[in-house]
Amino acid sequence: MRESFREDGRVRKRTLANLSAWPTQLVEGFRTLLKGGVAVTADGIRARRALPHGHAAAVLGTMRTIGLDRLLGQPADKRLAPLAIALIASRLISPTSKLATARELAADTAASSLGRLLGLGAVDEIELYRALDWLGARQSAIETALARRHLADGALVLYDLSSSWFEGQCCELARFGYSRDGKKGKLQIV
Repeated sequence: MRESFREDGRVRKRTLANLSAWPTQLVEGFRTLLKGGVAVTADGIRARRALPHGHAAAVLGTMRTIGLDRLLGQPADKRLAPLAIALIASRLISPTSKLATARELAADTAASSLGRLLGLGAVDEIELYRALDWLGARQSAIETALARRHLADGALVLYDLSSSWFEGQCCELARFGYSRDGKKGKLQIV
C-alpha cells in the first residue's frame, strides 16, 4: 500500500505497508474499508426473512372474534378448515388466484405470516380448491348463522354488485338482462 503526495512541486511516494503476504479475503475487506464501505467476516452476516404480520394477525383476530372459525364446522379432513380460513383471510388481505394464494401461503414464497399463523406448511392450489368446495357447500349455513348473529329485523345491508357481459353461448350463470356496460344483446353475469 503506497501513499502519494506533493513536495516542492514534485510527486513523491511512500510505502505504508506491504500487503503481499495478506490473504486475498483480508485485502478485499481492506479495499472495501478504504472505499468507505463496511467489511464484515463471512459468518458475520446471517440472512433472515421478516414477513409482514400485522394485517394477517388483524384479519385472523377479527375472524376469531366474530366466531367465523367456529361457524365453519369440523370437516372430516382436519386440514380443510384452516385452508378455508386462509382462503377467506387471503381474499381480504390480497385477492389473487388460487395458484397465487397457494404461493403466498407456502413457507418459501410467503407474502405474509398468514400461512405460519395457521400452521399450514406446504400448500398447493388443488388443496385450496378442495377447501373452497367444502366451504361452498357450507356457505348458506354460514351466511344464515352470521345474519342471525349480526343482523336485526329491518337492518340495512350494503353490498357491492358487479356485472360483466359474456362473450359466448353456454354459461349457467349468464342471463339476458340490463347491461350497465351498454352491451345490448349480450348475456350478463351478475
